[in-house]
Amino acid sequence: MNDGEVTISRAAVHDPSWPESVDIYDTTLRDGSQLEGISLTVDDKLRIARELDRLGVAFIEGGWPGANPKDDEFFRRARTELDLETSTFVAFGSTRRAKGKVDSDATLANLVGAGTDVVCIVGKCWDYHVTEALKTTLDEGVAMVADSIEYLVGEGKRVLFDAEHFFDGYRRNPEFSLRVVEAAAMAGAETVVLCDTNGGSLPPDVEAAVRDVVSHVDCAVGIHLHNDTGCGVANALAAVRAGATQVQGTINGYGERVGNCDLVPIIANLELKMGIRALPEGRMPLLTSVAHSVADSVNFSVDPQQPYVGSSAFAHKAGLHTSALNRRPDAYEHVPPDAVGNGTRVLVSEMAGRASLQMKAQELGIELDGAKVGEVIETLKNLEYAGYHFEAADASFELLLRGAAGWEQPFFELESFRVSMDHRSGSGARAWNDVAVDVDTEATVKLRVNGERRIAVGEGNGPVNALDAAVRGALNGSYPALDRVSLTDFRVRVLDTQKGTGAVTRVLLESSNGQQTWSTIGVSENIIEASWQALIDSLVYAMLLAETGSAPS
Repeated sequence: MNDGEVTISRAAVHDPSWPESVDIYDTTLRDGSQLEGISLTVDDKLRIARELDRLGVAFIEGGWPGANPKDDEFFRRARTELDLETSTFVAFGSTRRAKGKVDSDATLANLVGAGTDVVCIVGKCWDYHVTEALKTTLDEGVAMVADSIEYLVGEGKRVLFDAEHFFDGYRRNPEFSLRVVEAAAMAGAETVVLCDTNGGSLPPDVEAAVRDVVSHVDCAVGIHLHNDTGCGVANALAAVRAGATQVQGTINGYGERVGNCDLVPIIANLELKMGIRALPEGRMPLLTSVAHSVADSVNFSVDPQQPYVGSSAFAHKAGLHTSALNRRPDAYEHVPPDAVGNGTRVLVSEMAGRASLQMKAQELGIELDGAKVGEVIETLKNLEYAGYHFEAADASFELLLRGAAGWEQPFFELESFRVSMDHRSGSGARAWNDVAVDVDTEATVKLRVNGERRIAVGEGNGPVNALDAAVRGALNGSYPALDRVSLTDFRVRVLDTQKGTGAVTRVLLESSNGQQTWSTIGVSENIIEASWQALIDSLVYAMLLAETGSAPS
């Protein structure tokens, strides 16, 4: 270390009053699936459960057996297809009905028949719900909870109790809410879980209520939070400070309305900031990959700004930041990105300084001297002024840097391309004014490949598809790696809306070879030309990956 340098400690600071460890209880398969737009198949649920087990959460809640055919099939298949190594599988249900009997209650029978060692049941903790929703007395509300837990314990089950609407009830009638959780504990509940079902609580309220419950019951206390105030994660940490030893939530915060508390930053904050064990040793670096895998299974994109695991979580753009980052990474990163399986990214735009460009070039293994760096900075400024946006097009930017270093792509040389569309009345997918139309698109490209002039025609359902087919036809198997490359996203933005149909357009393409994904960009007043620029960059980048051994060839 040089004279005058300091080392910034990023070690977690653990308060002796906090728990040493917290059990993570994942309810993505039940509560998470209630988010608008999510519909999980049984295969989806099995896949997500395996990912959660790989991460090492303590409990995986599978759903509500008997509630619907999908959950019934899932619990049936889980017995033989779900071989969990670290997690415990949980069946979810509710207490007996008001004035009902436990030994004839269908929900309790389904919980016993689900075949799980652990069950979690939900019961009312808000007097308003007992008297107005259940239409019964407060004494019966308490008995419903106690009787159900006693019955399940007698059937050999470990029982967790979800105290529904606890915080709303505690604010209105704390005596009744505490009476319910005390009855649950006395009946044999392993953990009483305080639920912020409406998601309206704030951290000071959560911390005070949890501390009160911890002092009243002789069992573990957990927390189940929704994020309607945007405080789900903060509320979870406040609950743990007050003595909660179980946190229920979902991966990526999926859930009804605005979602449940997001287990991803909760796990990271507990482990890396508070020194509280939340996962088995060595599992923290899996956090990013599991978060992304679950997002893929529910067919959602990961929020790039999601704490810890988003693609922008450790992305640096400002020249001042990246200059310092090159010398002292801990100056601008609150934790090492690899601690959660993520990585540092240097974004390059017209704001970039020399340090940013040099770091990016070094990252890619490209040598640029000082003069070339200056040229690239000026080129970047001019191109971004014209509408290019290279921080969203990593592959196009890499090709730009390689070109500045003297690299010329050797795969083919374009002579010309042409696109034509044939629009005619007839059978088709869209009717307008009662007239159906059909549109054919054809593209012709002329290339030179290894000195040989090649001409090919491609047909497609649009100009990009037709051009792609024509280029592949002209290359005619010369680059087998292209067989694995497909377009995964196509985005167009009009940059100057005041010019109407004559405005400059920006096209962003996302492509994949099955193992890697990259983005390319094109800008022009002509949308076909902009699309061509992005398409060619994508294909050239794919061939470069195969040539350098970075992708399957």
